[in-house]
Amino acid sequence: MSEWKKCKLGDITIVKGGKRLPKGESLSMFPSKHPYIRTRDITNHKIKIDELLFVPNDVFPSISNYIVEENDIIISIVGTIGLCAIIPKELHMASLTENCAKIVNLEKSQIDNSFLFYYLISENGQSEIKSRIVGSTQPKLPLYNIKDIPIPLPPLPEQKAIAAVLSSLDDKIDLLHRQNKTLEDLAETLFRQWFIEEAQDDWEKGTLGDLINISSGKGLKRKEYIKEGTYPVLGANGLIGRTNKFLYDEKLIFTGRVGTLGNVFISEGKVWLSDNTLVIKPKSEHLFYFIYFYLKIAKLENFNVGSTQPLIRQSDLNEIELKIPFPEILKSFSKITLHLFEKIKKNNSQIHTLENLRDILLPKLMSGEVRVKTRPALSHTPHTKNQLIGDNRK
Repeated sequence: MSEWKKCKLGDITIVKGGKRLPKGESLSMFPSKHPYIRTRDITNHKIKIDELLFVPNDVFPSISNYIVEENDIIISIVGTIGLCAIIPKELHMASLTENCAKIVNLEKSQIDNSFLFYYLISENGQSEIKSRIVGSTQPKLPLYNIKDIPIPLPPLPEQKAIAAVLSSLDDKIDLLHRQNKTLEDLAETLFRQWFIEEAQDDWEKGTLGDLINISSGKGLKRKEYIKEGTYPVLGANGLIGRTNKFLYDEKLIFTGRVGTLGNVFISEGKVWLSDNTLVIKPKSEHLFYFIYFYLKIAKLENFNVGSTQPLIRQSDLNEIELKIPFPEILKSFSKITLHLFEKIKKNNSQIHTLENLRDILLPKLMSGEVRVKTRPALSHTPHTKNQLIGDNRK
């Protein structure tokens, strides 16, 4: 560790703020040359490129000095503070919200952008960020406090080697997520073809309540949420925490009851479903994926009856009218989709394993507890290899 340095982020990089749109102007859904990155567009330290809005061409000149370039690092400074992301090639020259800061000039500072990114999202990095938040009513991370964040800095080759190990895990995780999306898209395409485009007039008319049992999830007390709990707590938007209790241990469908409406999920195994969810159990196993995809395209957000906040009633879902396909068609669809979702399940298991490995390695690599050494390859091999060389305490 003697060759590792410790310095402040502001001593080795440049930290700048973003810019809000001029008063009275708004973003557009129609693509332009100027995508606009907001805090809400960052999830799991990645930018959701397909959900970005755009700065109108006539508005862009007024904020043209507040853009990001490929490989810049951005960090949220208002709202959910501490979200980080690396700017990909597709967002080179995008505009940046005033609720984020950008960290630039990395190459000239002899710091690898991926290494810095992984440090900032590590437990130590996030702790340093959270400790520098100011304000109680409107918490904010000031630019001068970002500059004050201490950074452990190994030699540049070791920085790159550390980043390569972590990036390889993330790349594999991303690939598996993309495979899962492709598999589910295939199943949804089949659903639309069989049950929407080729729906038959002689199918029986019924209601969704004829095919499902529906109930609400259950609330948890604050003290029952446990950071390292055994079981996930799922809400209208997906994972919201963990606990050591479980409410269900079966395959079921759930969606938002209050708050966020329209998202539809599948749950398997031991979980706790919060009281802002509706829990849907098809009355036959052959109906499971038919019901899942039916709910996904049903635009459940349109069933909102809430006044102060969005709300869906069980009775309204039960009364949705639909045509019920013949049993043999449902069985054929179930067989095909079950095969696709078994592949998704295996991918999810592998994703979980890789994420655990990454999360174990990340703090150890960033503290120097586990080192990565770049070794010259054999003369007949044109590449080099990175090797984990162990725990310094041993």
